[in-house]
Amino acid sequence: MRTYLLVSQCLYAVSLMAWFPVWGMSFMVFDQGIALWNTLFFLSISAYPVAVLGCSIAAWMLRKRRQRTAVAVNLAPVIWIAALGGLFLFY
Repeated sequence: MRTYLLVSQCLYAVSLMAWFPVWGMSFMVFDQGIALWNTLFFLSISAYPVAVLGCSIAAWMLRKRRQRTAVAVNLAPVIWIAALGGLFLFY
């Protein structure tokens, strides 16, 4: 369990390095003005490191008592990665 958490969180750390330029470019969503969808898009991109940190802490706290729950919580940031991958495949 410990190995799984270490490997997955190292991958999340690498993805944070790729996230930073994407976050910087996401400010361009406001070029056409501030709208609800633009703001939600920006907030969803900005929430990724918070999700990674929160899920990592929760997974480490749950790893001994509830291993399945720890795995599920640790996989929550994959939602952002899958969404971005889906956008790349779609376009």
